[in-house]
Parts: sequence; C-alpha cells; structure tokens
Amino acid sequence: MGSLAVTRRAHLDARLLIGTRAIRGFVDGIAYVILPAFLLHLGFSGTQIGAVITASLLGSAALTLTVGIFAHRFSPARLLTMSSLLMIATGIAFDVTSSFALLLLIAAVGTMNPSAGDVSVFLPLEQALLSTSIRDNDRTPVFAVYNLVGSLVGSIGALSAGIPTWIAVSQHQNADYGHRASFLLYGIAGVVVYMLYSKLSLSSRDTPTKADRALSESKQLVYKLAALFSLDSFGGGFATQAIFALWVYRRYELSSANLGMIFFATGILSALSSLLAVKISQRIGLVRTMVFTHIPASILLIGVALAPNVWVAMSLFILRGLLSQMDVPARTSYVMAIVSPRERAAAASITNVPRSLAAALPPIAAGWMLDQSNFAWPLIICAALKIIYDLLLLWQFRHLRPPEER
Repeated sequence: MGSLAVTRRAHLDARLLIGTRAIRGFVDGIAYVILPAFLLHLGFSGTQIGAVITASLLGSAALTLTVGIFAHRFSPARLLTMSSLLMIATGIAFDVTSSFALLLLIAAVGTMNPSAGDVSVFLPLEQALLSTSIRDNDRTPVFAVYNLVGSLVGSIGALSAGIPTWIAVSQHQNADYGHRASFLLYGIAGVVVYMLYSKLSLSSRDTPTKADRALSESKQLVYKLAALFSLDSFGGGFATQAIFALWVYRRYELSSANLGMIFFATGILSALSSLLAVKISQRIGLVRTMVFTHIPASILLIGVALAPNVWVAMSLFILRGLLSQMDVPARTSYVMAIVSPRERAAAASITNVPRSLAAALPPIAAGWMLDQSNFAWPLIICAALKIIYDLLLLWQFRHLRPPEER
C-alpha cells in the first residue's frame, strides 16, 4: 500500500503517465497474442513471423536511439504526442494490410509491440518525465506502480484478445475480421493516449537543455549498463511473448483465447510482484533485487521448456510471472538515480535501446528453430543468456548505490 499512497500524492504528470501506460499496456496485451495468430492465419511461416517481430523490434530500437540522441533538444511532451500519432497510423495500417512485404515495413516504422514488456519509443520519454515529477525517495515506489499498471492492464488485454475473434465467428464472419478489429482498437487507443499527453503540465513542454551532448559525466556508466542490458534483451528476444505464443500454438495447439488466459494469470502475478520488488529493494538494494529475482525466473523458464506436458509447462510459466518482471521497477529506478537530472532522458533512451535492438534479431532465429522442431530451444537459450547477464550485472555494479541507499 505504500507505493499506492505515494502515487496518490504524486504530481499530475505522474498520474497522467501512469494512465497512458495502462492504455498502451491493454492494447499491447491484445497485440502480442493476436499478432502471431493473425500472421499464421495469413499463411506465413515461422521464419516470416519471426521476421515481422524482428522488424518491429528493430524499428522501435531506431526510434528509441533517435530519441536518445536528440531528446535533450525537444520537450518530452512534444515527442510523446508525435509518438502517439505514429501509434494511430500503425493500428490503421495493420488493419488494412495483408501483404507480407507491407506488414514487414509497417512493423519496422510503427509502434506495434510484440513483447509483454514495454519496448516502444514511449518508454524512455515517459521514464524521464516521470522522474522529474517525483522525489528521490518516491522514485522506486512510483516506478513500481507504473510497472504494476502496465503488467496488470496488459494481462487484461491478453485475456480480452480472443473476444473480437469470438464475436466475428459468432456473427458467421471469418476470424480475420476479429484480428483486424483488434488492430483498429490499437489505433483508437493511440487517439486516447494523444489526448492525455495534451494535458501534461507546461513544465513538461520545456526543452530540458541546450547542451551539445546528451550525456557527459555519466556517459561511461550509461554505456556499460546499455551493454549489459543488451545481453539481457538479446536473450529475451529468443522468447518474446509472440515467439512463446508461436511455440505454444505449434506444440500444444492451444487457442488464442486459452493462451490469453494464461498470459492474463502471468500478468497478474507480474503486476503484484512490482509492489513486492519495492519491499525487497529497501532491504537488499536495487542491484541485488534485480539479480536475485531474475535468476530464479530464468531457471523456471528452463523448466517450461523441459516440461512433460502442457499443464506443467503453463503452470511453471505462470509461476515465472511472479519473478520475471520484478527487476523492471528496480532497474528503471536505478538508472534514473545514478545519472544527473539533465541526463535522464538520454540515459533512459540509451539504456532502453538494447531492449529493442539486441532483441530484434533473435526472433528470426527462434522462428527458424520452431520451423525445424517443436522443442523449445529458444526458451533454453533465452534463460542461459539472462543468467549470464545477471551475474555480470552483480559483479560490475554491486558497489555503486543510489542516493537513498547510501
């Protein structure tokens, strides 16, 4: 309850940004369930589906990197409203397109998120703006609520993913109508997000700095963290929610509605774990919270891959949800804490680039692996790389503490 109380007294901008995170989380939850089912319905192979996912992640990486380089010269609110217009266009484009080449292009230049985590251009901008609207002691609790809302509402979106298709089939329409209705809803959500961004305070419309460089004294720290996060994201790219959904569809032939229920349960646990992460970080610190919750989550993912049947596999996957996202609020708070306020936008962007860029290529390889075999090699590789990342992070940053831990 402490985190929720902090949020209630937070600045209006913080509450608006938590609201936009909820809206984006809902339609992202629908998207990562529906996207692979839609592409399978169109007759695309696993490699082609992996290519669309890769294009989406690469496009997000390019946008995020651009923001990292130039964000200090523009107001955060202006960049967010421009991003919301791109979100609207992305939803409409997916709604009207069936060509593989066009879908590949739309995925590359749009904002569609094929992963349960937020890897879009919105994230670094919202993180930087959120940090400026709260106190240091409130930073981790507010980021925990921000992550909780994204995970919780995202899980509701995943649970709702089968509804448009069910309505279409019940009306004697092709399932394709339900898929396309989901993408249209994504575009409508972009309109709502645009309206909320327009209500941000005047201070959010100020240019952060006129400095020539986005990073100065914190450059080496940020680059080192970006390198480590790239390893984590590279591993995660082998098991994005869309790739995991493809593996489940291929191996166990579950429906999108049933898989949506599993993602819903996982998302609920992930959401609740954000609040638990605050309590743990207050006892053992942010870095140790990231590492000591992430490693068990990777071990559970290996268990999913080796499970003897669908019930064991999905049970372990749901249990993993309690741990897999606990590092997110701690990681975000840590990055914002160890850099100066004027460097936050750049640090948020540059450390989030690997979340898209390094995760962009593995889905093609993962899709190819699943074309060759139903065994979950992508999940095994993902878990192994994430464990290596955790050990390196602990070794490199265990002694660098944020202000509230000194």
